[in-house]
Amino acid sequence: MTILVTGAAGFVGFHVSQALLAQGVRVIGVDNLNTYYTPALKHARLALLQTQPGFSFHKLDLAAPEALSVLASEKNSITGILHFAAQAGVRYSMLNPAAFAHSNVLGHLAVLEFARTLPRLVHLVYASSSSVYGRNTTLPFSETDRVDQPGSFYAVTKRTAELTSSTYSHLYGLPQTGLRFFTVYGPWGRPDMAYYSFAKAILSGADVTLYEGDALARDFTYIADVVSAVLAVLAKPPEHGAARVLNIGNHRPESVRTLVQLLEQQLGCKAHITLKPRPEADVETTWANIDAIHALTGWQPTTQLAQGIAQFVAWFKTYQNSGHQA
Repeated sequence: MTILVTGAAGFVGFHVSQALLAQGVRVIGVDNLNTYYTPALKHARLALLQTQPGFSFHKLDLAAPEALSVLASEKNSITGILHFAAQAGVRYSMLNPAAFAHSNVLGHLAVLEFARTLPRLVHLVYASSSSVYGRNTTLPFSETDRVDQPGSFYAVTKRTAELTSSTYSHLYGLPQTGLRFFTVYGPWGRPDMAYYSFAKAILSGADVTLYEGDALARDFTYIADVVSAVLAVLAKPPEHGAARVLNIGNHRPESVRTLVQLLEQQLGCKAHITLKPRPEADVETTWANIDAIHALTGWQPTTQLAQGIAQFVAWFKTYQNSGHQA
């Protein structure tokens, strides 16, 4: 079995690639190693993957013309695609929307076009986002909810990817599943995410900026749970080349203030909190209904926030103490 993993040096792609390699699966990784956050973290993840004999890597920009032609010799071996490459960052999409159109729309299209040429492809699984629920107010968020009121351009690009995938499944019979991830966190995570930036600020004595209001909450989902969900879904392609979307979340919104308290406990430092109004691009609460993925695969998350934050902080301290900065 050979799986193509895009965004292999990213947070989710790295962890999923590790899990596949541990199972003896051959992994072809691609990533553009961009500078949205420090490339040093991406290179550190990649270095670990490159110690594995079943891993090969290509640095490329998926949206560049004919970028995936470098994999022409692999077309008869690839049986699955895990497409995680994307430009991330809800607020960053307000500053640089063109980067999101390039990576998340054109890059996704390039992967679909490549998938059409693979004679042995069984399943294409791609990363969507809970952001597609946009300005919905009914909780928990369910896959049957309307998603035509995005709250950010990032959400627009992720919903565009879902619609494009649905069309390609209809036209070409590509079996696809989009995964709407809910606030993934854990070791080797993204420095732009709140939990990571809060940890850095608390340790350094810098201010931790929180948005006003007591209802701000997120469905924090631990990376190990996300990995097990991805692998469970990969093994369950939809019938007849159909397309579907599934939520992956902890099914439990937690207050952002609780997150800060847990970080304080694990780091042994108090946070210096400042408050500011919540931006329009940020929703107040996210909460995943995970009935659909549970019915399909039996998957359910097992990691509580306190346990996951303890694991993250243990890694964070080791990483920082080793001289790395993120």
